[in-house]
Order: sequence, then structure tokens, then C-alpha cells
Amino acid sequence: MKTMIDVKHLSKTYGNKGNHAKVLDNLSFQVEEGEFVGIMGPSGAGKTTLLNILATINLPTIGRVRIDGQDITHMKENQLNSFRRNELGFIFQEFNLLDTLTNRDNIVLPLAVNRVPVKEINRRIEKVSAILNVETSLDKYPDEVSVGQRQRIAAARALVSKPSVIFADEPTGSLDSKSATELLHYLTEINIQEDTTIVMVTHDPYTASFCNRILFIKDGIIFSEVVKRGTRQEFFDKVIDMQAAIGGGGKLNGL
Repeated sequence: MKTMIDVKHLSKTYGNKGNHAKVLDNLSFQVEEGEFVGIMGPSGAGKTTLLNILATINLPTIGRVRIDGQDITHMKENQLNSFRRNELGFIFQEFNLLDTLTNRDNIVLPLAVNRVPVKEINRRIEKVSAILNVETSLDKYPDEVSVGQRQRIAAARALVSKPSVIFADEPTGSLDSKSATELLHYLTEINIQEDTTIVMVTHDPYTASFCNRILFIKDGIIFSEVVKRGTRQEFFDKVIDMQAAIGGGGKLNGL
């Protein structure tokens, strides 16, 4: 199996020698191509910092990150910009859609920046809109569709450029339970159909239960991991138990 993300001895420190805080401490792990990996942990554990480093938004203090064989920790800014456009997709809690553009144009935006031919753009739009069930929303504006549809439009925008990895930061945080479940099913479908690697930060065990594996971070280190074996209900229970073990969480209702 191909290794998509390879992290070696990753640390992140803020401040100076007299007053510094180590947010991440010597992390090493791998994510294989086609995995759906969740990152969980207590508030302040370093989850978002780790995601931002993997997503090339921040740089580590020390350590190395390779994505699809490329060392992103030693790229120059213009190389990073190109790498983000061509290799990475992003789904944010707040959608980050442009209200002045139709949903179709929001999805097309990364392709237009890369000057993809119109025929190819139309082919990709047709494919991703079918996967995410947003065909009837394409010619509307973001404020004319539901919150759940907006998040699916954001997911379509992340998928349309055929990224090697999709990074999702609390993608269900602004959604009601029905919309959240729909989005998670669509992400699972993307993961399976397109063999797209997904790395998702979440605090919610139900959301995490859609992943294949969870990395639990506490105090800047990987405390443990849980791998899905058996049913999603069994995986959900293991996630709840691990949350309780690291602090902040206990038995909740089942699926």
C-alpha cells in the first residue's frame, strides 16, 4: 500500500527560549493512500496545529512531512502555493463560499485558477455534483440553499481538483444532525469511490465513527490510536472509551 502522508519527529513550539510552549512534541506517523483518518483529543491538545502543518498552512519547528512523496517542509512559498492548488483539498466548518458567486462558480474556482479546459471543467462538475447530490443547487447562490447543501458545495469544491488528500476541520460543526450525517455519508462515498485520502479533525465521536482510524492527541503527543474493526457501533464505543481515558468524555447514546 502506498504511503500518502509520512510524518517524522514533528514538533511545533511557539514563543522564545525564555517563554515558549511546545504544542506538538516529536510526532511520527503515517497515513496510507485511501485512508479516512480522524484526529481527536482534548481542547488545546494540538489537533488544529497538526492539521495546519499537514495542510501546509503552518511550518513545524523541527521535523519532516512528506505528502505523496514530496517533502512539504522544505518547499519555497511559490512551490507550496502550487502544491496546495494541485494536491490538496480543504473543507472548513464555515464553508468559505463566496456569496457573490453561484454554487457552480464556487466549485469551478480552483479549476479556473489552474486554467483547466472548459470541457474538462464541465465533466468534473457533472461527476462531483452527482456524487454529492447537489445538481439542482448549482445555479443558485450559497444563501439560497440550506446549510447542509452549502457544506456539500464546499466538499464538491474540495473534490473537483482531484486532490491527493482532503483536509477537513470540524466539517460537521455548523450542521444539524441530519445534514451532518448526510455529509459524512458523502465523504465516505468519496473516500471509497475516488480512493481519496481524508484527514479530519473532530471532537465528535459520532463524526469520528465514519473514519477508518483515529489518532488521539494529548499534550502534543500521540496518546493512542483506534482502528475500525467490526461494526461502526463497536468503533463508536471504542472512541467514547478512549475519550474518557484521555479526559473529556464518557458513554453517550449509541448510533
